[in-house]
Amino acid sequence: MKSARALLAALLVAPLLVMPLAARAQDERAARPAAQEKVPPPPPPPADVTTQGAVDAGGQHIAYTAIAGTITVGATDAQDAQLGPDGRPEPGSQLALSAPKEPADAAPVAQMFYVGYFKKDARAEDRPVTFFYNGGPGSSTMWLHLGSLGPKYVETGSADHLPGAPYKLVDNPYCLLDVSDLVFIDMPGTGFGKMTGKDAGKAFWGVDQDAEAFARFIARFLTKYNRWNSPKFLFGESYGTTRSAVLANVLENQKNIDLNGVMLLGEILDFRGGGPGSDLPYELILPSFAATAWYHNKLNPQPPALDPFLKEVEDFALGDYMHALARGTDLGEAEKQSVAEKIHGYTGLPVEYLIKANLRVSGGEFEQTFALDQGMTTGRYDTRFLGPTIDPLGENAQYDPQSAAISSAYVALLNSYLRNDLKYGAGETYLPSALFGGERWDMTRQGRGGFGGGSLGLNVSTDLAEAMKTNPHLKVMLNNGYYDLATPFFAAEYEEKHLPIPPSLTKNIEYDWYEAGHMAYVRDECRKLLHDRVAAFIKSADYGSK
Repeated sequence: MKSARALLAALLVAPLLVMPLAARAQDERAARPAAQEKVPPPPPPPADVTTQGAVDAGGQHIAYTAIAGTITVGATDAQDAQLGPDGRPEPGSQLALSAPKEPADAAPVAQMFYVGYFKKDARAEDRPVTFFYNGGPGSSTMWLHLGSLGPKYVETGSADHLPGAPYKLVDNPYCLLDVSDLVFIDMPGTGFGKMTGKDAGKAFWGVDQDAEAFARFIARFLTKYNRWNSPKFLFGESYGTTRSAVLANVLENQKNIDLNGVMLLGEILDFRGGGPGSDLPYELILPSFAATAWYHNKLNPQPPALDPFLKEVEDFALGDYMHALARGTDLGEAEKQSVAEKIHGYTGLPVEYLIKANLRVSGGEFEQTFALDQGMTTGRYDTRFLGPTIDPLGENAQYDPQSAAISSAYVALLNSYLRNDLKYGAGETYLPSALFGGERWDMTRQGRGGFGGGSLGLNVSTDLAEAMKTNPHLKVMLNNGYYDLATPFFAAEYEEKHLPIPPSLTKNIEYDWYEAGHMAYVRDECRKLLHDRVAAFIKSADYGSK
């Protein structure tokens, strides 16, 4: 935990950091061997590329400017303050004057790749800007970029494995440019971005490190495009929701950048999983199992409507099921049998399997077992998808049929779109995911807000709560799919309803559900619904004299 709130925004602090550093550097330069001063500065990042486009969305014909490029950030606020707009050390700064002989020994920096879409002829003060990013941790933002609310999207159709190339990239009638400018950001080490310097992985790959890099990116973006007085929104998916909780706290309390709204898709704030003495994850994932069984017509009798059925399952999950699991070894055989039969009626899982599992079935076990009688494995990110089972004797699923069904199309079309339409990246490799190698993501939250991490299990709920308490105008929008086993919708709702906030702030949270999976936007009807709800959320948020 950081012991005190930052009193000045990073850009106000920057001059105070640079001036004493530069003064000390004058004395250090005289004592340094001349050979070190002749080390050339690192090369500048590739130039931004600007193209023009248009899309029909939200009942409007929208002409827009697309800019693809990178923004370079330092690994700490002090280092970042010494980087110029071109991402190179400012002349006279300590970074410039203490350049090592080997570039690999330099201070770590990250060039973060992004694509921004700006509606033409719109005043910055009147125009919201929304920052999008995926999760992982370790994923680029190609999924949101070409699947959700950008001007183009990958046509995926039904919940089946797509045939091979050529795939279809088409105009998105549910593009969000009707209400907001859009910025799709790739995390450090993905996309066309690059990390350089000593221990760059450790400097940028972790809960705190990542959120602070995104905060520096956003501050630099606001300066680069003169958007400091624009309404500002975050849109994160999956681990991107974890990032959003920490990032919102960093922006609000360390950068003095108030946000107007935070949109969360496939939320996960609490990583403390199930295990001996921890039964809550089993209870919160049960409604997702039930939704899957309903979708695949595995129930007898089949409930006529999904929402009332799920409400019944939710009541059971936090009622009789929770009570049974809480009894542990005191649970009698008759009650165990009764609960197993009830779960069978909700999920279609065999009673004998549930008894053998001691009433506790994980997501991976469900994916392996649910459709095993058909020789099929159920999707993790979207249980509407089924694929042939790799190992019928395995306890857990060996792959995710949804990822297998659509990933090739996204990778192929993103590479084609960036090079052919946006004219960026010729001869470069686009990384859909970070190449961690032996590096591990640091799951420890050591900054203000949040707690734990590492072996204790990460929970950043208090980060989001602190951001909401320090900015009581901040609105939060939760979006989750019913058929998502990676970030179950009932677990996300439970997290939001247990935020440590006063009752007066609960009205700032909006809950939206979709008959889809983790990536709700891959289903056309849900992408339209997502657009309409997000557009209404942005319009309803508090900003200026709108």
